[in-house]
Amino acid sequence: MKISRRLALVASLLLAAGFSTLPARAQSYPGSALQTVYSSDRIMNAVTTTDTGRVFMSFPYWGGGGSGPTVGELLPDGSMRPFPDASWNDWEHSHDALTSFVRVNAIRIGPDGLLWVVDSGEANVGGKPNPANGAAPKLVAFDPATGRPVHLIVLRQGITRFSYVDDLRFHNNTLILTDAGDPGLILVDLRDGHQRRVLAHQPCVTDERPMRAEGQILMTGNREARIHADQLEVSPDGETLYFQPSSGPMSKIATADLENKTLTDAQLNARVKPFYDTPTTGGTAIDRDGNLYVSDVDHLRILKITPEGQGSTFIADPRLVWGDALWITDKGALWIPAIQLNRTATFQHDGVSRVKLPVSIYAIDAHLKPSRRY
Repeated sequence: MKISRRLALVASLLLAAGFSTLPARAQSYPGSALQTVYSSDRIMNAVTTTDTGRVFMSFPYWGGGGSGPTVGELLPDGSMRPFPDASWNDWEHSHDALTSFVRVNAIRIGPDGLLWVVDSGEANVGGKPNPANGAAPKLVAFDPATGRPVHLIVLRQGITRFSYVDDLRFHNNTLILTDAGDPGLILVDLRDGHQRRVLAHQPCVTDERPMRAEGQILMTGNREARIHADQLEVSPDGETLYFQPSSGPMSKIATADLENKTLTDAQLNARVKPFYDTPTTGGTAIDRDGNLYVSDVDHLRILKITPEGQGSTFIADPRLVWGDALWITDKGALWIPAIQLNRTATFQHDGVSRVKLPVSIYAIDAHLKPSRRY
């Protein structure tokens, strides 16, 4: 089959599955349910979509692969438009941390329909303290329709000198964030902006075992890598938070307990329960039935874990090298950015990247039901 005909066939399949906004750059893996829906020579670390089909991506500062926006909107022709504009994506020149992105680590459309951006600021991970006068981490929520910021929350109360604010989920008026640099969770009250830190240095948020990817222990230089509180999901009924360090295991706690300001950290930790002995994980998602989808970066697969804690292989594929920031679209497809984090220079003994370009987002049309709590 000629390349043009093959791309046309893949494009028709993607259109039928609800991928109409994505360019088709497909690879053929016989027997695999995965479709390649986007490829790039720049490493992306998150993808999120609106219910109207708009697609947003973020590109980490460590990704390399040429120039381009930190946060972009993927247009139907395959081009990437800076979102909300070029100015917000020009930290290098503006150095205005309140009106530009510094180091974006996560993006997602929230249950409020806004595009939330987690900006880690000038933070280090697992090394020396963050610069005292560096740009602070922040949350910015944009109206996708206008591109205007609706919320701008600078994170100062809930962080430490070693914090690396990692990811975000929502529960009513509470924003829940993970700290991958200095283990803990950060809670932000959206009504008044109050921030507090919980479960600091407790085992449930601390990476205490080797991280493994593609059969190798993850190293930074001559020491084992540590990524603390990282993945988190809120159950569809809003009653439970699932969370873990990147190395696993996954724990759970009632959101009512988490948000109870009268509990001490020791009392709160006593209410944390083990949920599932997850492997080293790059990203997660949860569907409306409460099933969790967890990337196993060691065995290049996605696990499905039921609310009762029963796990099984959802899909395995050799292309799923460090599945990160999983996303369930309104059409029921699971999107999997395979960002090859473990192959980047940071995790190589000689500091030389072994990423095999292009980096791709894959999708499986699984007819899932997205959870609107995200």
